[in-house]
Amino acid sequence: MVFSSLLFMFKYLPIVLAVYYISPVKWRNLWLFVVNLVFYGWGEPVYILLMLMSICINYTAGLLIEKYNDKRARAKRVLICNIVINLALLGFFKYYDLFVSTLSLIPGVDIPALGLTLPIGISFYTFQTMSYPIDLYRGDADVQRNFISFGTFVALFPQLIAGPIVRYKDIASQLSFRVGGIDQFSSGVQRFIAGLGKKVLLANNIGLLWNAYSSAAVSELTIVGSWIGIIAFSLQIYFDFSGYSDMAIGLGRMLGFEFLENFNYPYISKSVTEFWRRWHISLGTWFRDYVYIPLGGNRCGLGRQFLNIFIVWALTGFWHGANWTFLCWGVYYAFFLMLEKAFLLKVLNSAPAAVGHVYALLVAVCGWVMFDLDSIVHSAGYYKAMFGLAGAGVVSPSDIFYLRNYALLLIVSVVACTPLGKKLYERLPDKLCGAVGPVLMLAVLVLSTAYLVDATYNPFLYFRF
Repeated sequence: MVFSSLLFMFKYLPIVLAVYYISPVKWRNLWLFVVNLVFYGWGEPVYILLMLMSICINYTAGLLIEKYNDKRARAKRVLICNIVINLALLGFFKYYDLFVSTLSLIPGVDIPALGLTLPIGISFYTFQTMSYPIDLYRGDADVQRNFISFGTFVALFPQLIAGPIVRYKDIASQLSFRVGGIDQFSSGVQRFIAGLGKKVLLANNIGLLWNAYSSAAVSELTIVGSWIGIIAFSLQIYFDFSGYSDMAIGLGRMLGFEFLENFNYPYISKSVTEFWRRWHISLGTWFRDYVYIPLGGNRCGLGRQFLNIFIVWALTGFWHGANWTFLCWGVYYAFFLMLEKAFLLKVLNSAPAAVGHVYALLVAVCGWVMFDLDSIVHSAGYYKAMFGLAGAGVVSPSDIFYLRNYALLLIVSVVACTPLGKKLYERLPDKLCGAVGPVLMLAVLVLSTAYLVDATYNPFLYFRF
């Protein structure tokens, strides 16, 4: 079940909210725990058992770490075992087939793939649950003795399948006590609708343009056409993922939770370093706090810092999917981040802002090629087309056709990637904002619903993560 579906919006969510608010406060976490599991198991009920196992493993690890709080060596062993178990589960379900298919390329080696269906959101909730015993061991969080409250945290449906990655210490107090109120609920509804509009009206429609180019033969891709295609995907993935994050934050508010922001207009960045402070903020923060800093961060000299960056970004790339293209994508960003640490960031800071903007956009847009295409060979072919080496020419009649048909959507999408619309809205008089806001939200909801009624294209890009 996904947020941008009629089933979720008009059946599941109203039932969840109605029962939640008529229930006594002490029973609300139990209700959420139950409906979280229903939500997660809707498509693959068998993976509810995997979710429950993950909850039990990390809950037990937390109790043991607390028990051995004055015996750090034992607590550390518990923590290490817990991390190994979590990563083993993630590795088996997500990467087993990739590794055995790669090994089977060796002459004489023939290991059958299992063809397992990827558990939805396993990368998100694995990282989320791992943060709890780590923070507990560090003394950054208190132990959670209530199994239902802990299970509610792990399986909380608003952010379960597409983030943001919510760390236990950030919402520990909210699991025990949530104030809520009309203002928070209203804000949540507005945020959900805004995210729905991003996903359904912008991401889905611009994604059709990318589909046309990504499925074309490389020999047919012109320079203009290949750039149109990858720019379309750059917009699609931003509105798809940030839209889901907005919907998750909105749903959280409807239930009394406050999640941290996950996007902050990344396409206005003036460097790759800034881009990754604005894109998927919760993932970047997780890797910084649990991998980069423990490795030594930037405290051990430039050479070690480069190694730490490489390790973090190789892992970041591989976290995104079971394909070697994701590893290449992570190493690609590691290269630019190391380059900026060495000298480029100083050059960009002294150059006109436009130079930094163009550079950051080019790096991000070019990076999305290997992120989405299914093989290194396919990615290499697409790069050849982008830089005029595929032999299809500069522009074709079909490129002109697509530009004419998608011009308005492209313009709206580009503007929506910037804070311009928000700034203009905030400048309106309060009375006008009070009148325009609800009308605008209602229009977005009606248009999105109308689209979903007849939609045949409603992909979930982060389903595979």
